[in-house]
Amino acid sequence: MRSGAATFRKYSSAGVDWASWFLGIGLGLTLALQVTTMRQSDISSVYAVVATVSRLAALTGTYFAIVGIFLVARIPWVERGVGHDRLVTWHRKLGPWSLYLIGAHVLFISLSFAGQDQVMLIVELWRMLTTFDWMWFALLGFVLMIMAGVTSYKKARAKMSYETWWIIHIYTYIAIAASFMHQVLNGQMFVNHPLNRLFWTALYVLMAAAIIVYRFGIPLVRSLRHNLVVEKVVIEGPGIVSIIMKGRKLHSLAAEGGQFFSWRFLTRGHALMSHPYSLSAAPTEHYLRITVKDLGDHSRSVAYLKKGTRVFVEGPYGAFTAGRATTKHIVLVGGGVGITPVRALLDEFKNGVEIDLLYRASREEDLVLRDELDYLAAHSSGTIRVHYLVGSRREHPMDAKALKKLVPRISDSDIYICGPGPLVETVKEAAEDLGVPKNRFHEEAFAFHSE
Repeated sequence: MRSGAATFRKYSSAGVDWASWFLGIGLGLTLALQVTTMRQSDISSVYAVVATVSRLAALTGTYFAIVGIFLVARIPWVERGVGHDRLVTWHRKLGPWSLYLIGAHVLFISLSFAGQDQVMLIVELWRMLTTFDWMWFALLGFVLMIMAGVTSYKKARAKMSYETWWIIHIYTYIAIAASFMHQVLNGQMFVNHPLNRLFWTALYVLMAAAIIVYRFGIPLVRSLRHNLVVEKVVIEGPGIVSIIMKGRKLHSLAAEGGQFFSWRFLTRGHALMSHPYSLSAAPTEHYLRITVKDLGDHSRSVAYLKKGTRVFVEGPYGAFTAGRATTKHIVLVGGGVGITPVRALLDEFKNGVEIDLLYRASREEDLVLRDELDYLAAHSSGTIRVHYLVGSRREHPMDAKALKKLVPRISDSDIYICGPGPLVETVKEAAEDLGVPKNRFHEEAFAFHSE
């Protein structure tokens, strides 16, 4: 446990406000590229109007794609100001619109040119691919975007492993990069308009720099500086293990209980890909701990990590932290292995803050870290109360009435929850029924599909 951690740190909506303004201004400048370069001939016929609409769709769709990359580039001051979960939500909402708009561009520009040349659509498509510069790369980018878009749908995500989903989404970077030269060499708003081209190039350069610096550069430097290695692997229960990692000067990571890192273990089967896991205890000067449930090939194999295995990390990320609380009474809700960030939060609340922890599980053997929770409650002088809710949903409905009975003060509390989606939604509805303001309800995404 870290001593001297602040009990409350005030957060405001300022980060969301400035981010919204910034993105809105960028969109306005992007639309201006088209508006300020339009000519009379661009609206002189039906086919010309269709081409103009297609170019506008391409600009807007590409801007959304670039912004989507920025949102998940893990830029620290953006993460702190807006919050990781909100950034991920924005990213997921922008993604489909980007694909729809770029798809509309491909369809409309093909129809427009085919109509003007009075040829079949397939003939016009071939002409465009073989006549305009960098069109094959643009086609490759579009296909990769379709792949990323299709695999983003909930039903598709549910049928694939995190590893497959992650690799496909890495292709998004290639897709956006592949379309750049086609745009600046063929786009009417860029040809003979150096200032417009400079603005568009700057967007791409900043996007690439953000990825290189924040997703690769800084994590590499930090990992080397802190010399993080696996110290011990502890079996916590059936299919659940904790990995304890040792390093140096870990306080400079400025991590808090409730946050997560993306972990890359430098051993066979783990080195090529990072995976997000929450801390399951507040970090100390020399140790970090995560607790992992067997949900697939990667999470299953971490149980066999050897002592001394080097670890590279990205993070810390997330705003599921004690500093977001505004009251002196906290309700923590954990479902299944979602208890891990909730357990870490227990180390962060101090100065007489009272905590009721509701731990939801189907079976007794699923109560991960129970011994630690009991120990913390027993040595808290009554400020921590743990409620084990073991059994079916019928036995523990988690609705407003049930929560009020368990925690009479819940309406005047901050609620933190991490667990399966249905549990989070049920508790969120209960909190609304109990009159808990939205700014006092804090949730953590608990699936790779939110990444």
